[in-house]
Amino acid sequence: MAWLWVILGVALLYFGGELLVRHAVALARRIGMSPLVVGLTVVAFGTSAPELAATLAAALGGNPQVAYGNVVGSNIANLSLVLGLAALVHPLRTKARFIRREMPFLLIVSLVLYFVIADGWIGRVEGVLLFAGLLAYLTYLLREKEEVPDVEAEFAAEYARTGPAAWISLLGIAAGVALLTVGASALVEGAATLARAWGVSDRVVGLTVVALGTSLPELASALVAARKGESELVLGNLVGSNIFNVFAILGITAMVRPIQPDGPGIVVDLSVMLGLVLLAWPFLYTGLRLGRREGAVLLLVYLVYVRYLFAA
Repeated sequence: MAWLWVILGVALLYFGGELLVRHAVALARRIGMSPLVVGLTVVAFGTSAPELAATLAAALGGNPQVAYGNVVGSNIANLSLVLGLAALVHPLRTKARFIRREMPFLLIVSLVLYFVIADGWIGRVEGVLLFAGLLAYLTYLLREKEEVPDVEAEFAAEYARTGPAAWISLLGIAAGVALLTVGASALVEGAATLARAWGVSDRVVGLTVVALGTSLPELASALVAARKGESELVLGNLVGSNIFNVFAILGITAMVRPIQPDGPGIVVDLSVMLGLVLLAWPFLYTGLRLGRREGAVLLLVYLVYVRYLFAA
């Protein structure tokens, strides 16, 4: 029965996220946002919506370990599993200036998260500070619009369409949020039941089952974009989603209800997350080719990490 709740939750989160992203993009284009800004903000935040829904549901339901595990596990999955599989589908190379600007930002965000969580408490003050970081990040993105023409063209080809009327987009966004809400509750309930059945901690299930389920929108969009050879879309979405996960999801959740992750494994989780940022840094920051060999290494890191979680 627990697996049915997990599968139902993942399905609702996936379709809710897709619905939210599609109509949010259409609404953003209708009010005049450029395709590049839409891709770096609306899409990145929209694909992180399942993480937000599941993290809030876990925190409000008294499962702080699941809430913590979902955010950290999603960031780990994005830079290992998702990026690795995308590179296996099609080697990635970027000319985008925004990647070189965002990679140092992602490193700083990861370091901030390391020190915020390392003491075992994320209170409302930390939540406000993280959310303030999100506002600063959005301001920065909205002001820095100049980009390489090829990159502008890639985003325009994907996000230049205005779509349906505004009222239809608003209904689509509302429907997406409703599906995310129900799906998050089902996923967290099923995951907590699985944790008890498997004899593992809520933290482990949050880092694996819940994080993987909420990362499906990033995985689906990355594989589709990689198959088309759209490296900038893959990298922009993943880097942006990881930044949103920390600033928006942890920030909003901690403001609603403080999170208290505990256990000796937390330092390992945060170290793996930070190590993946440092591993991806030379490829994404310098524009070097992230080929199938590098993708296989990233995928191997994820598999070894998951094996460690269930063996510990």
